[in-house]
Amino acid sequence: MIEDKEAGGVVLFDDGDHRFIWLGGEAKTRKGVVQTMQYLIIDKGRGVLLDPGGVHLFPRVVAAASRYISIDRIDTIFFSHQDPDVSSGIALWLGVTSAKIYIAELWIRFIPHFGIVDQARIVAIEGVGKSIRLASGAELTFVPSHYMHSPAAYSLFDRRAGILFTGDIGGAVFPDGAETLYVDDFKAHVKFIEGFHRRLMASNSVTKRWVENARRLAPTMLAPQHGALYRGDSVGAFLDWLSALRCGVDDLDALYRM
Repeated sequence: MIEDKEAGGVVLFDDGDHRFIWLGGEAKTRKGVVQTMQYLIIDKGRGVLLDPGGVHLFPRVVAAASRYISIDRIDTIFFSHQDPDVSSGIALWLGVTSAKIYIAELWIRFIPHFGIVDQARIVAIEGVGKSIRLASGAELTFVPSHYMHSPAAYSLFDRRAGILFTGDIGGAVFPDGAETLYVDDFKAHVKFIEGFHRRLMASNSVTKRWVENARRLAPTMLAPQHGALYRGDSVGAFLDWLSALRCGVDDLDALYRM
């Protein structure tokens, strides 16, 4: 990992032709606002933006991405699911780029509610196939993440970088002052992720299936949209924990108790 303090981001992978960059998150979590992080892949000088976020984040993300690439060279924008913290800035991004937007087919019908009339650049992930190939030959694989928490969601695996962008999966909720970029002590990190996952992930049968797919990919790093990045031993520790987690409808009796 190469920390670029001047740019306010961190280059997580760089082999000359292909880079995977953490663009940062809010400097401080504001009360009542979900903290998010954005990522940029640059391949042969062309950009792929991952979950660029809501309207209020647009100026910060544009500024961060612009330090690495000209905005008009962003060809692809990936939305893991439909939540406004992921996608409500879509109209702004379509206005400043010529990018295609990749999102689950189920959510395309809701896009007009974010101010999108012309859907010519919106692409249903299910219609693309299992992956998209970039100019260098690098492959970005769509990983089904349905019901984690959205009924139609995808993670994205960058095979060349070995990084799995997980969307909400692995997300953490930090109290003020506890924020960290990496998870290096998973046991200490559990308290920041447990409530989030127990309530938002649909069931253990779903989490277990996603973990099986993730293990087949053998990522070296997990990059969630919220919280901190998993690296080293924390990758396997998180997958073990998530595979065994009781969550969602597994605790239905407790949720419906009156």
